[in-house]
Amino acid sequence: MAITELSLDLARRIQRETGQNVFLCYQCVKCTSGCPLAQFFDLQPNQVMRAIQLGQSELALNAKTPWLCASCMTCTTRCPQGLDVAKIMDHLTMIAREDGVEPKVPEAALFNKAFLREVDLWGRAYELGLILEMNLRTGQPFKDVPMGIEMLRKGKIRIIPSISRPPRRVEAVEPKPNQIAYYPGCSLHSTASEFDHSARAVCQALGLELIEPPGWICCGSTAAHKTDPDLAVELPLRNLALIEQSGLTEAALPCAACFNRFHTALYDTRADPELKRRTDDRIGYIYQDQVQVRSLLDMLVNRVGLDEIGRKVTRPLSGLKVVSYYGCLLSRPPQVTGAQHPENPQEMDRLMAVLGAQPIDWSDKTTCCGASLSITRTDIVLNLSRRLIEHARAAGADAIAVACPLCHTNLDERQTQMNLETPLPALYFTQLMALALGLGTQAAALHKNMIDPRPLLSRLQLVEAG
Repeated sequence: MAITELSLDLARRIQRETGQNVFLCYQCVKCTSGCPLAQFFDLQPNQVMRAIQLGQSELALNAKTPWLCASCMTCTTRCPQGLDVAKIMDHLTMIAREDGVEPKVPEAALFNKAFLREVDLWGRAYELGLILEMNLRTGQPFKDVPMGIEMLRKGKIRIIPSISRPPRRVEAVEPKPNQIAYYPGCSLHSTASEFDHSARAVCQALGLELIEPPGWICCGSTAAHKTDPDLAVELPLRNLALIEQSGLTEAALPCAACFNRFHTALYDTRADPELKRRTDDRIGYIYQDQVQVRSLLDMLVNRVGLDEIGRKVTRPLSGLKVVSYYGCLLSRPPQVTGAQHPENPQEMDRLMAVLGAQPIDWSDKTTCCGASLSITRTDIVLNLSRRLIEHARAAGADAIAVACPLCHTNLDERQTQMNLETPLPALYFTQLMALALGLGTQAAALHKNMIDPRPLLSRLQLVEAG
């Protein structure tokens, strides 16, 4: 009788390098049943886990699944054994690359390499250069041309890249109670400029002074944690070191992806002293962990407070029915983000009610839009995002309130590629705040949205017609 020998090499390698014991998986299939991208995989997440358990390295490393994983953290959040399934998927792509296995989604590997090259060259992501390179190298040079022309017309794309490097010496200040560090992230200086513009206007109206750290650099986004786990920690810590050395103790991050990467870096270094030591050596500074990192949404709702915001409302958003879309990374996984209700967050819903709008409950407030695949697998993103828009409309919403620039790209910019019979406006929550606080349409930067919300708002008499 033939004897099948079980190889533990891959499982042991994953445990040694990530701390994740794949043998804890007992095939409950929660990772697969909750995965928004499961229909696009060749192997389901639980099947990948089983392949590793059975020593089927070739099967696991040649699967498309790890490369298509959108890092939405649904599997990690729901795993009853506490396995970081998303981290395991990330690591499989690294092992495949190290072992010379050709990536089964080559455009994903190409994107990660191009993105990190841009960050190394400029200090920040250069979105226009990245999009052009990806479209050319994947044989689709004209894929986003109509959308890109309209974004250029609206001033949403930076044509010339800016170079940013952390200063050698940071000037310390004596912070005032209303001063907070503001890390905008790469998108808010380009494709999400309406988020940046409206956020600054709202914070000023509420008495918060935003201090943007000089020389801040990209957090690494998805590309870093799918390529180099040390770099994925180093980049956020470099920025936190800038803030800490300046004397500021609070940081507001409007971008959900940046918020998640900062919190993940802090979580990992707090749990791993050796990783903390290596990171401190790489950045040339011993980070003291003195900066409280908060999303801009949390900063406004819980630091400024809904009562204070309500007192400043001069033009309530009466009659506007809104679904709140948090996306994946503001709340998941809760052990990293600290979210009390990772599957059903309520902060934006409560904010919309204070602004005078009617918050509509729906089941997709944290369902992934596929943001990390927006350039590499636009077909998947259009599928996922169209479904979100259809569900929002079916729930009775007039508009979608968004808290992430990557989500907004898919729900606003890419909505122009969906050929919907009736588009549905997607606005940053700060744009709606600017209107309710009486700051006007210019402060809200409504003219930058690709799906123009002004006809809807005019019809509801929330903005002036014309």
